[in-house]
Amino acid sequence: GFDGAEGWAKVFDAADRDAWQKPDAVLDAMALSETSIVADVGAGTGYFSARLAKRSPKGRVYAADVEADMVRYLGERAKREGLSTLVPVQSSPDDPKLPEAVDAVLVVDTLHHIEGREAYFVKLRDKLRPKGRIYIVDFSADATMGPPAKHRLSVEDVVGTAKKAGLVLVAQQKLPQQYLLAFGRADGN
Repeated sequence: GFDGAEGWAKVFDAADRDAWQKPDAVLDAMALSETSIVADVGAGTGYFSARLAKRSPKGRVYAADVEADMVRYLGERAKREGLSTLVPVQSSPDDPKLPEAVDAVLVVDTLHHIEGREAYFVKLRDKLRPKGRIYIVDFSADATMGPPAKHRLSVEDVVGTAKKAGLVLVAQQKLPQQYLLAFGRADGN
């Protein structure tokens, strides 16, 4: 489990994370506007949520997490850092529970925790605004950190599952320890 948000913040928001996570490269790939509506699914302590809120200061960022303590922490972080557009969302294991359609969904280091990924992808797809994108960042097979190898998802597995959910790969990028995959609706909308 991931309860005890203050303890996890020391891990998730560690000073050395930027070096391997490359948050600016991920956010640059998302090409957000200052009014973008974005969901950070599996937001944890808000490592990406806070950055997203700064990139889209006139938009909204739904920071969704299944852990109630993380959701509490996200709300406190938003207040502490003056991020009025960051909105914590209590999600469930099978539903992100996004309150409105979004321009982009970011799922970092979380997809391998989700069971029923195809159905989950459908729920994310159905919450995309026209031309919206879903961005998946997770650990590659050859990463020297991250979850045990048996819990990692290959690019091929993620792409195959997304395809079954009516999504198509539109961009791919390699990060030092991870991959970044961008998906759009297969119908082009």
